[in-house]
Amino acid sequence: MFGYDKINLSLSFSWIIFILLIIAAFAYSFFVYRYTLPPVSNLKKFLLVILRFLALSILILIFFEPVATLIKKIKVEPMNIVFIDNSKSMQIKDGTQRIEKILSVLEQLNKSELKNNLLFYSFGSGVKQIDENNLQNKLGFNESSTNLNKIFNPDLFKDKNIASITIISDGVITDGNTPTYLAEKLGFPVYSVAIGDSSRRKDVAIKNVLFNEFVYAETPTTISTTIINSGYDGQTITASLFEGNKLIEQHQLILDQSRVNTINFNYLSKESGEKKLTVKISNLENETSLANNVYPFYLNIRSNKIKILIIAGSPSPDLTFIKNALEKEINFQVNTLTQVNGSQFIELNPNQKIDSADVLFLLSFPTRETSQEIFNRIKDKVLNKNIPFFLMLNNSVDLSKLLQISNVLPVVIQNFRGDYLIAQPDLNSDEFNNPIVSSNINLNEWNNLPPFLYTTGNITPKPESKILSYIKVESNRIKQPLLVSRNLASKRSICFIGKDFWKWKLQTSPNNLSLYDNLMINSAKWLSVTDEQKQFSVKTLRKFYSAGDDIEFVAELYDEALNPISDAEIEVKLKSAENEAELNLTSLGNGLYEGKTKLLKPGDYLFSAEAKLNGKIYKKDSGRFNVGDIEIEMIEPRMNYELLNDLALRTDGKLFMPDNSKDLIAELKKRINKVSDEKIIESQFKLWSNEWMLAIVVLLFSLEWFLRKQSGML
Repeated sequence: MFGYDKINLSLSFSWIIFILLIIAAFAYSFFVYRYTLPPVSNLKKFLLVILRFLALSILILIFFEPVATLIKKIKVEPMNIVFIDNSKSMQIKDGTQRIEKILSVLEQLNKSELKNNLLFYSFGSGVKQIDENNLQNKLGFNESSTNLNKIFNPDLFKDKNIASITIISDGVITDGNTPTYLAEKLGFPVYSVAIGDSSRRKDVAIKNVLFNEFVYAETPTTISTTIINSGYDGQTITASLFEGNKLIEQHQLILDQSRVNTINFNYLSKESGEKKLTVKISNLENETSLANNVYPFYLNIRSNKIKILIIAGSPSPDLTFIKNALEKEINFQVNTLTQVNGSQFIELNPNQKIDSADVLFLLSFPTRETSQEIFNRIKDKVLNKNIPFFLMLNNSVDLSKLLQISNVLPVVIQNFRGDYLIAQPDLNSDEFNNPIVSSNINLNEWNNLPPFLYTTGNITPKPESKILSYIKVESNRIKQPLLVSRNLASKRSICFIGKDFWKWKLQTSPNNLSLYDNLMINSAKWLSVTDEQKQFSVKTLRKFYSAGDDIEFVAELYDEALNPISDAEIEVKLKSAENEAELNLTSLGNGLYEGKTKLLKPGDYLFSAEAKLNGKIYKKDSGRFNVGDIEIEMIEPRMNYELLNDLALRTDGKLFMPDNSKDLIAELKKRINKVSDEKIIESQFKLWSNEWMLAIVVLLFSLEWFLRKQSGML
């Protein structure tokens, strides 16, 4: 019917009630025109009855919120999607002839009967479709990072009938997260073709360097370095920490038989600012790779201790536990104000504490008892002085007062329902690397946290906000925001929706007792980060690049009222000891700009950016990045067999070595035969929200009125 195999109409309420109302509408329309003054012909009566009946019927239909579902089946050939690792790590010389093996597998696939059921994509820092007839020329094996997450973007598979996914790679991730969860969620079998050598060759490498994201001037900090070795246990190496070219600290260590050494460097900066530090270890004879003997990184040094003020609508366990957690951070100075009535607090000097605060924690505050005078003082801090804040939002909060600062809230609040759900957190997988929760990423611990009381109501995140966690009720995931952050033009805020989060501290697993404390401390640290350029910021997407990489810049520009400016000219000048360059950023609209350039000469680069309006300099910003200090794709020469095998097992796929391409082809054929070539396309239309429905009602009533007037009826 109309090109569709099936058409369904569903209503929000009972069909029986709908039919009874339609019958009543017809009876009413007939009754109204049973007798007319003046009398009219039967034909005109019939037209008037039909017009009134149709108009009333459509109004009743709109009230019942009809949804039309159109279903049709189309024939779509099932496809196997092949993703080919195009990163520089394919050039590693480990005796396995990586590039030759990849090209051999692709040649076998192209010669097989599957040729018409294959789509090829290359991946590295991004994903690109490539022509199967020109594979060798399109693969340069020169991308500077490997992001497996981007393979599992649902948009890539839209409108395709997917039989399986094949990944040809060494499995070494240098950008993004492990994609196992995304692969499982997508639901397609993944076949891995393992490229490279999984055996451990002789090598010494800096595995990782751990340091605090927030470090303060004149405050010592520890930089922890993990060094791994294969085949060099018992030998002595030198590990050094440098700030720029200045040696800070040096240690001699004997490589352990367990193949893992941890060494701590002590670092103290007397000045604030961004510092480039480097950990280096001495080279040993016959190492597989020397690229992993150097680990550069940038450290932001801040100036003073942060003054945190917790304002609570009443005494509560949440207040006590959050205060105790924050006081564990030596760089925090924590004060509290606990409301007992209108403008009265248990603690002394409320005005002084509010005026001196760097970060506010508003716990179930403001309440109905909060005086407008006190709240005006807080409102001035967050609206006019850009003081960041943490809000614990629940039914104790006076919504009429809170909405006075709605412009800086991370959520839009329309109403509270007045009750609570017993819920648990459900972390958003897209935000695992968010600094607020990243140090706590242990999904088992998060998933087993005790329930809390979740505030019900019409609460939605703003478009620019990030949802760090949703909720789940009785193990059912619900897309309702629990933890939301917002950072727009240096206005930072976090919203926790609910109460009784203190239970997380009491009942957290012994394996991760610091989860609750870290969450509170990280929230306060993230909130306290301030951008020197409040209306204009420019940054590179990464801090370290390889020579020849695209250096990508992004910028944001706002006026004094924080309205986005999209018509400025933004020029960026780059300078190192041996090189200079310039580029202009392109406006994307809504105050956002982007641009990129290539730099072939290595070095530490400083950049300065100017935003011009009408030819005059409006704002300036600056920053730094590095080219060539680290070749991230060459750091790990060993194939990550474990990840490739895990991806296959968890998605009902298999792992193959490149020499077993015939077995791979046979498996792909089986998958093709299992997948139907019919795809069901379902479209839904909410008829009740369609403006044409109301237009038809108006037209019908207008025609009825016209006929009545023409006949001289009242």
